[in-house]
Amino acid sequence: MPDENPADPTGPTDLPEDPFPETVDAAKLDLDADPALATAVLEIEKHVAEAGWDQPARLFGLVDTAALVAQEPELAALMGLDQPSEDGSLTPVEQDSLNPNVPLEQVLPGISWPGSVAGCAAVVERIVLPPEVHEDIPEDDDEATEFAANHPLRQEMRLVAGTTRTGSTYCAMRFRSHDEESLVVGGTDLVPSLLELLSATLVED
Repeated sequence: MPDENPADPTGPTDLPEDPFPETVDAAKLDLDADPALATAVLEIEKHVAEAGWDQPARLFGLVDTAALVAQEPELAALMGLDQPSEDGSLTPVEQDSLNPNVPLEQVLPGISWPGSVAGCAAVVERIVLPPEVHEDIPEDDDEATEFAANHPLRQEMRLVAGTTRTGSTYCAMRFRSHDEESLVVGGTDLVPSLLELLSATLVED
């Protein structure tokens, strides 16, 4: 089930004025986006969407594809990758060690990626409410969760946030009420708090 905490610090902020642009290429929505990162994030979003909704959080390492082909040719071949066509791209590699019972924002501070990982991305589902009802949200966490889950104006969404060691960021957002690939929203800073947590996992000690 999606995380239904309406006050989640990793929730989206500054949504686009038109949250449902009629385009199949969300990467074109933000000219500041790193093309390789945007492509990887959108690839993850599409992959996760194929499994439907109500999924736990998922975490991916982003590896330079050319380096993967050079260092792990057999693995790259199994993944259908080859250096000439994939040079300059990032390959998502899913991590399977997440505890679904622990919120992602509590897991990320304990994660540190090896130097061979160029970036990372996380997938979360959230329930959000419009700003005009925020004052009505109960202070008790359990009551707030129930309030959000049953509010007629609630929106369920899936967020994919990615970042690289060079500081590039990109996010993709799909609303359950508009569950179409052509209506995925893209941007570089849709979830700044989650991006900050992800970036911290890439900082070398």
